[in-house]
Amino acid sequence: MIELFSDDPIADAQSYRKAFAGDTMNAMFMASKLGSSCGFVTRLAEDPFSDYLLREWSAQGIDTSASRRGPGFTGVHFVTQLPDGGRDFLYYRSGSAASAMTAQDLDPDYLGEAKVLHVSGILQAVSDTCRSAVLEAVRIASARGVLVSYDTNLRLSLTSPARARDAMMEVMPFADVVLPSFPEETLELTGIGDERDAVAYFQDLGAKNVALKRGPLGVLAATPNGRRAIPAVAPRGVVDTTGAGDAFAGGLLHRLAQGADFFEAARWGVAAAGIKVGGRGAILSQPARAEVEDLMPTVHTLPA
Repeated sequence: MIELFSDDPIADAQSYRKAFAGDTMNAMFMASKLGSSCGFVTRLAEDPFSDYLLREWSAQGIDTSASRRGPGFTGVHFVTQLPDGGRDFLYYRSGSAASAMTAQDLDPDYLGEAKVLHVSGILQAVSDTCRSAVLEAVRIASARGVLVSYDTNLRLSLTSPARARDAMMEVMPFADVVLPSFPEETLELTGIGDERDAVAYFQDLGAKNVALKRGPLGVLAATPNGRRAIPAVAPRGVVDTTGAGDAFAGGLLHRLAQGADFFEAARWGVAAAGIKVGGRGAILSQPARAEVEDLMPTVHTLPA
């Protein structure tokens, strides 16, 4: 989506700063900035906003050869920072080109060439055809030995907890890495309010690796061999948490694709997210690789 950001409430704002955002795109962009070779599979509109997106992605070296253009418009969301530090969002994406994505848009050979496929509960919630596309994508990737990463990313403005839970259960048999948020999202999806029980729940469903995102508390990471807590870092303070979880995903998946173990990869994710929250915007404030590397000595794993 196009992101239009203002420091003023949406009702009062006279101007907005244009950028772009979207959960899986944020994660992809973060991984690309850290040095991963990334491709984005989506549907784009025949409009100037899509021209802008393609130009920006190309400048970052992101491959869009598997993305198609067609009817519809580019989704837009407005975001503003509230006085209490919260955020206010207004979305215009129902009927967008991306929401019309189908399983027929997927190229199995393209997906099979990847080391990691990252998908999200938000895309599942946007439309029934998108939900089918996500399920087919993870089936293809899993069958071809591609690591499947799934961010549960519940958005109650798009779906109900019950429907989101059903969609989640469709992809869990194929997910190698699961990235739920705790406590609100996990409680809505699983009914579990204890973080260790929540991790065990996802592992019992088949996920080998789970990173429970706990906001200012950091991450609880788990593999079949154990658990580690990774406290959050914020060297620039907390200005805007938009896209922090996506920056975490990008950092983690970048290192997994390089062969790092899950706990080391999660440390990179925590570092990336910790720097990102110190600036405005989901992508504009994402750090460069050198910034993450410089912060890594302050990111620790603790017994959990």
